[in-house]
Amino acid sequence: MYKRLAASIILAISALLFIPGCGSLGLGGWFSRMDEGSRIVRTAKKYQGVPYRYGGETPRGFDCSGYVMYVYKLNGILLPRSVRGQYRAGRPIGIRQARPGDLVFFRTSRKRRLSHVGIYMGDRRFIHAPRTGKRVTVADMRNPYWKKRYIGAVTFLRREMM
Repeated sequence: MYKRLAASIILAISALLFIPGCGSLGLGGWFSRMDEGSRIVRTAKKYQGVPYRYGGETPRGFDCSGYVMYVYKLNGILLPRSVRGQYRAGRPIGIRQARPGDLVFFRTSRKRRLSHVGIYMGDRRFIHAPRTGKRVTVADMRNPYWKKRYIGAVTFLRREMM
């Protein structure tokens, strides 16, 4: 009787340690994935102050999409290089559904509809590589400049655990 009870308990614990969608990561993987967006934001903050460099995708200098691509890559997510490619590859979401780590897009150029991207931090703030002469910094989407130019948001993050 005790052997059957012990076997049932072991089976139940084993089932808990293998959560669908987490592969063999078990509960540790589940908890780390829940915090995926926070990890991305934490990584992004490490590069505050890095200078803008057109075409840059390293800590020696970033442009906006190079910065986003680099931060995501450090977190195990491969993104396209361009703003447009990142927008198209993500799953569109409304700004009210945006969570830390999602991407927000803007039209800062008259020539192109999609011309700028940043990493959403929550509370309508995002971190980005703004433009020549500036450095990676945090901006507020409620600022009239950004509010007027906002295009949309996308996510690459897993939502089923939230």
